[in-house]
Amino acid sequence: MLISDIKSRPVYERLSVDASGRRHLVLSDAPRPLADVIDGAEAAQAPLAYWYVASTSAVDGKPSAAPDAAGEASNYAPHETRAFRAIPHVMDRLSHRLARESVGLRLYVIGEEGFVWDVVRLAREAGMEESECRTAHAGSLRRKVFCVHCKTITHNVTTSLATCEGCGASLVVRDHFSRGLSAFMGVQADAEVPGELPPVEEMFP
Repeated sequence: MLISDIKSRPVYERLSVDASGRRHLVLSDAPRPLADVIDGAEAAQAPLAYWYVASTSAVDGKPSAAPDAAGEASNYAPHETRAFRAIPHVMDRLSHRLARESVGLRLYVIGEEGFVWDVVRLAREAGMEESECRTAHAGSLRRKVFCVHCKTITHNVTTSLATCEGCGASLVVRDHFSRGLSAFMGVQADAEVPGELPPVEEMFP
């Protein structure tokens, strides 16, 4: 049985630039136009960087200045864009940046839930407050599922039942979400009557 009204499930809103920030860092798990990702970026009064995962070896993660829309000098703060090969690449660079950051950074993250909350976890471990991190969901609804029995995380789950990659149990995918694990809870579906399983439904395309 899928439970859909659990309060721990994240609620997402459209991203917008926090005017109190001294520096802004926007991260996306896929190439998306910055204007589609966050409101207020073009008018940001503080430096803003946009990092996204390009999923190709044709990028090197080096910064490039974002051109002014009008092609003229701007009164606003400069923008920087970086394209990264893969999620581990951007996460590594994020860890390095957060290690040398000071008060005033605002972090904005958009993508699938696993990516979003892995980034937020890194930020919290680096000392950022919850109010300094803003999140939005985009892309597939597929889930990471944490088996409460063997503690294994199964990735890319799209159905109401998932086979645990650790112990092989058939897990009911719940809406109970752990921000610390970036994963949803999975509990054994046939714990009371072994082999008796509910129908499998495609729930998270």
